[in-house]
Amino acid sequence: MLFPFDPTDFWEKMRVIIREELEKSNKGKSLSVEFETPGLQYKPLYKMAEICVIFHVTRPTIYEWVKLGKLKPYKIRSRVYFLWDDVQRLINGGKSEG
Repeated sequence: MLFPFDPTDFWEKMRVIIREELEKSNKGKSLSVEFETPGLQYKPLYKMAEICVIFHVTRPTIYEWVKLGKLKPYKIRSRVYFLWDDVQRLINGGKSEG
């Protein structure tokens, strides 16, 4: 080998480095899905992907709900958003709050 290390030392150091990097990358990942925005009581707008995660459904299901009037999309530039109030109403089974 062209390394100034003994091969066993080299591979041991490589294992340690790889183990450290894997631990670093796993610490940065959160397994839970959070939809909180610091400083707000609730997040006012949700993206299509977030709605899919909240309800555990696919995009075609969301499009069907839009056609049926269960959710109202709001387009801002090229993105589609949904209001939290509409999401809450759908979660509560269509009952209005208050």
